[in-house]
Amino acid sequence: MLEIERLSCGYGAAVVVHELSMNVNPGEVVALIGPNGAGKTSTLQCIAGHVKSKGGRIRFNGKDITTLAPQSRVRDGIALSPEGRKLFGDMTVRENLIVGGFSRPHDATPRNLRRVLDLFPRLEERFGSLGRTLSGGEQQMVAIGRALMAEPQLLIIDELSLGLMPKNVNICYAALRRLKQDGMAVLLVEQNLSKVLESSDRVYALDSGSLAWSGTSEEVRQKPGLVAAILGHAPAESTREESTV
Repeated sequence: MLEIERLSCGYGAAVVVHELSMNVNPGEVVALIGPNGAGKTSTLQCIAGHVKSKGGRIRFNGKDITTLAPQSRVRDGIALSPEGRKLFGDMTVRENLIVGGFSRPHDATPRNLRRVLDLFPRLEERFGSLGRTLSGGEQQMVAIGRALMAEPQLLIIDELSLGLMPKNVNICYAALRRLKQDGMAVLLVEQNLSKVLESSDRVYALDSGSLAWSGTSEEVRQKPGLVAAILGHAPAESTREESTV
């Protein structure tokens, strides 16, 4: 579904990702891991169209999208749940979700809202609450739900569990497994290695903007020290929840 060939990207004159090649297949969960500053977020932002490529190609369902605007990529079936959630604090949960469906027909909104609320029942209880009053876990549910409102074929999630209590991490990963069962492809950046290995099919490890290793999640599970040896340390698990934006 997603094919990245020798992709380089960065900011201004700085190149932070160097000739990265990777792919995501339909119905597959792929994790992108690595230390801070490795280029993980830049890679996701480049796939979504918010960071310009400096070389290489991005193809989605066989179509070259390397130079497409972000909104065109959303219409083609790519949606991003960004690091830090980035909700509209003075808008309600309902309004934040509806914003995510701008590229779809208006009559699809009720159906997509129902899908999100079925995944995250807590949001139905908080439907009329302002974004800035939500807990960190609730914010993450809204951010993922907002991306799902675009009816993506590929859902990209940056830092799924960062700052969340274990209970809310489990809720988000349970939703992820349901989406996978429904055939959705997911690409995520994650620091919680133990959780991501439970749910992902394959792993790409970045270090200093370059691909350090790639393989199946099963390989990593069978060799617990593998990623630590490649990256110099094991990604930390998150245990603290942010209360508000």
